Amino acid sequence: MYQPQSHQPSHAATGGTMPERQRRWTLALSLPALLLACALLAGTAQAPVAQAVATISAGTAQDLAPTERQRRVSKLVSSVIERAHYRQSPINDPVSSLVLDRYIEQLDGSRSYFLASDIAEFERFRYQLDDAVMAGRLEPVFTIFNRFQQRNRERIAYAMRLLKQEPDFSVDESFEFDRSKAPWAKTPEEIDEIWRQRVKNDALSLLLTDKTWTEAGDILQKRYERVLKRTEQVTSDDIFEIFMNAFAHVFDPHSSYFSPRNSEEYRIQMSLSYEGIGASLQLIDDYVTVLNVLPGGPAAINGTLGANDRIIAVGEGRSGKFVDVVGWRLDDVVQLIRGKIGTSVRLQILPAGAAPGSREKTLELIRNKVTLEAQAAKKEVRKVTRDDREFSVGIINVPSFYQDFEAKSSGVEDYRSTTRDVRRLIDELKQQDHIDALVMDLRGNGGGHLTEATALSGLFVPGGPIVQLRETGGRVEVLDDPEPTIAWDGPLIVLVDRFSASASEIFAAAVQDYGRGIVVGQQTYGKGSVQNLYPLDRYALSPDPGPGFGQLTVTIGKYYRVTGESTQHRGVQPDITMPSAISTDDVGESTRDSALPWDRIRPVDFSHETRLSQAIAQLENAHAQRIASDPDFRMLLGELDSFGRIRSQKTVSLNLKTRTIEREQLEKDRLTRENRRRVALGLAPLASLADADKNAEPPDAVLAETTQIAADLSSLNTLYLSRLKSEVRSPARP
Repeated sequence: MYQPQSHQPSHAATGGTMPERQRRWTLALSLPALLLACALLAGTAQAPVAQAVATISAGTAQDLAPTERQRRVSKLVSSVIERAHYRQSPINDPVSSLVLDRYIEQLDGSRSYFLASDIAEFERFRYQLDDAVMAGRLEPVFTIFNRFQQRNRERIAYAMRLLKQEPDFSVDESFEFDRSKAPWAKTPEEIDEIWRQRVKNDALSLLLTDKTWTEAGDILQKRYERVLKRTEQVTSDDIFEIFMNAFAHVFDPHSSYFSPRNSEEYRIQMSLSYEGIGASLQLIDDYVTVLNVLPGGPAAINGTLGANDRIIAVGEGRSGKFVDVVGWRLDDVVQLIRGKIGTSVRLQILPAGAAPGSREKTLELIRNKVTLEAQAAKKEVRKVTRDDREFSVGIINVPSFYQDFEAKSSGVEDYRSTTRDVRRLIDELKQQDHIDALVMDLRGNGGGHLTEATALSGLFVPGGPIVQLRETGGRVEVLDDPEPTIAWDGPLIVLVDRFSASASEIFAAAVQDYGRGIVVGQQTYGKGSVQNLYPLDRYALSPDPGPGFGQLTVTIGKYYRVTGESTQHRGVQPDITMPSAISTDDVGESTRDSALPWDRIRPVDFSHETRLSQAIAQLENAHAQRIASDPDFRMLLGELDSFGRIRSQKTVSLNLKTRTIEREQLEKDRLTRENRRRVALGLAPLASLADADKNAEPPDAVLAETTQIAADLSSLNTLYLSRLKSEVRSPARP
């Protein structure tokens, strides 16, 4: 199997370095890195723009066409995937059918551009795309896209004509903003009606921010003109990358093609050294959308920007005028967000799941360089009183499974890594704070180095196997605990959520399977696959004078728990469940229709501690009683219930009065919940949400309650838990 050399990333989000017997695996296990396809990092260097650009000449749009380089890349990609992908699936007519559907979905997932007649016309390509990819005959791909461009121009032109007259906002009608399952419009009149409602909703959303119709119309006119302009700036490389990802994602969600331009973005993310706000962005239906927030960056430190939030405007500094960016090209928005370290940028955000027209939020971020130090593991101590005794609970937050690969390769003795940092923090918590229990907080941890996942597990479990790897050919390799000593043998809680993925799931599963601790939180992401990185330039038979061939990540294996069960698709189920704003219906491997299935292989021999499981029912009972009266937790449940109702909406009213009343009611309900919480805590109620302290940290009710569970577990220690025997492993290093 091919192993990259000079392109091996240096820090988190890949397999890193491994013992000699494992070195043939070049493992990419990080969720954020693998979700990067067709996305750009806000705050990274920009690669040169591709040359083949659609332009307007003499009033006529010039169609895009494939280049010779793209034909060669297409052949390479299909060859590598057919030979190396874990599924070992031939590229045939069934694959072609799936590729067509996925490609159309990539172009028009909202079903707002193509007509039913267009879709019917594309049926002639249903069983041709497999041959087209393997032979490099990409004309069908560009035929479909050029029709999309035509429809796009028609829709924008129609939208701008609608702005000449103010809509009647007193009419009782609704707009279906989620059309992913809707039928294709059969006639031009039918799609005109869809766009009439869409434009009216765009205008109404602006009126809800206290703008006049004249102001709203002017903003929308400029917005649609930008959309049209950027439609004509799409490159053949852009469309080729979209199609090749539609092709690769038929095999699984994590096999992806990166154009030469996005290969550079991928490399920069892997190196964990870039300047900006620390967020990955993608373009969804004209909105620049947050794909994920990177640990240790300004956005993560600020804590108010989240996955699936939509950026609608960007302002430079604390007083710069906001620039509406709806409809902008992604790279142009990235350039606007970028800037010198230490300068600030303000973002207007439409929160994830919020219906169009919901009140936006504004946040200010200080641009900075995201470094390994910034996302290193950190500790804190919380005190919990039980009867007459005070328990000290240590909390270690692990944002990723990182390793300073370059320092390690250079022979630096004290190189940084997750395992080394956590061991040091545990020693400090034991010696300085004399903790009674430990919480490992892995929420939002999308993974990282496989070696760090096995090593970190070894700080808590007896010596033995940690995880099994099954490669494309069926060979299974068992990876053992590499750590010589245990760092913590006391009560242990692992806190996870839906964004805990890959290496995080290996760690949580090992702790759970050995009976070494209790997993608390939400069902994890369910990414149990392994990727290999293929720089395609190395496969070219002759040097390419252009920008290069890009690179490909291919799923070449799956990993399994010591029980033989895969974490793929199902993730790790917590022993005690906590509520979360992350919807398992929208996020996770189980939501990806091409995800590899769950399965199991033979278990391996390991020692399971059974007595801890007897404590779970008692811990759950105490947890249920506590949250029933906890003000912060009740507030959290109320907020999640309200958010769930909003997220379930597929339509919104186009009546201005109705929408205004709905918004006012939402804010009134939130104020009621906040004041109920404040009164229960002995605080004065607020007259309005505007009176709240904007600098106050919102309570982390989940972590607070997990700390309580850790104290409960510590108090039950003598009843249910057996501490690890010193003769099994030598004492932890001081």
